[in-house]
Amino acid sequence: MLVKKYGNRRLYDTEQSRYVRLDEIAERIRAGADVQVVDARSGADLTAPTLAQIIFEDRNAARLLPVPLLVQLIRMGDEPLADFLGRYVSWALEMYLQARSGLGSLYNPFGALRPFPAPAPERARVPKPPVAQGRDEVAELRREVAALRKTLQRRPSRRR
Repeated sequence: MLVKKYGNRRLYDTEQSRYVRLDEIAERIRAGADVQVVDARSGADLTAPTLAQIIFEDRNAARLLPVPLLVQLIRMGDEPLADFLGRYVSWALEMYLQARSGLGSLYNPFGALRPFPAPAPERARVPKPPVAQGRDEVAELRREVAALRKTLQRRPSRRR
């Protein structure tokens, strides 16, 4: 589904050749449609902000988040907020969906609830080598450690 957003904030569904509302786009997404929203004049991708708008307006999600949390999210700034949302919220949603579908094994052999492990940073994830390449595992680990060191060196210190 390709939707063009005009300067007057109207949304035009190019497939059905008609103007649509956010709730109609949300309904189509729930039915399984993929959507892309672009600025009608510049062609800039507006999909993410439009989907965020749907989440917060359509479901009245703002009432679900406490005000202190919203204030903290605003104070975080763009990069830390993107890191938090991209890493932890995605991970938490994935864990929730696995647990809900019964795929997640949340119990250890002793019967106690096991805490969720922290998600690995996106940059640090390295695909596991095939079994045939097991002899190169040490070299691969060294490359991964070197990449992590470079990442840490590029980040400015937050301590003062």
